[in-house]
Amino acid sequence: MIILKTERQAEITVKKSRFIAIAKKCTSLDQIKGFVEETRRIHSGANHVVHCAVIGNQFSFSDDREPKNTAGRPAFEVLKGSGISNICVLIVRYFGGTLLGTGGLVKAYSDAVKAVLDGIETEEKVEKCRFSIVFGYEYYEMLRRIFSEYEVAVEEEAFQTHINIIAGVAKTRFDELVKKISDLTNGKTRPDLLSDGEGFEPSVR
Repeated sequence: MIILKTERQAEITVKKSRFIAIAKKCTSLDQIKGFVEETRRIHSGANHVVHCAVIGNQFSFSDDREPKNTAGRPAFEVLKGSGISNICVLIVRYFGGTLLGTGGLVKAYSDAVKAVLDGIETEEKVEKCRFSIVFGYEYYEMLRRIFSEYEVAVEEEAFQTHINIIAGVAKTRFDELVKKISDLTNGKTRPDLLSDGEGFEPSVR
């Protein structure tokens, strides 16, 4: 699955109407309302805040008082065609005084999404797992090098009698990571998988 890596904004002008497209990371349809409200606050003088979103097999779009199927639907079709998931695109319109007509609106909203997607940064979504590990200070530098090798993302560190770390790594690399750490520490320490929301529950070996 291809997902958005960094947020991006682009603007086009059509017959003096400004169309500002904003691409945001989105992992739940519940986030969209907040995105729209935030965008309305930032662009309080705008006439419309249209949105479209794709999250896995779920989607959402809205015309926001533009004529039916002239804004959200065409914007969504462009977004869906990009193959990018976990993304919400908001299109802010400042009316320029000239009516664009049905066809003009469809083209303008479609072009606004194309503009924000042009050159956008994406990445492959990697399924990750979280783990905790407890070890002596003598292993810290060595384990840090291993973490770098396996692209481990450290979430928390606690320096007490021993060092406690919570981190995440690609699921496909976890077993290999466990073996590597166990081998290099002669079995004295190994990562323990954590469930979602679980924190430090260290057990020193």
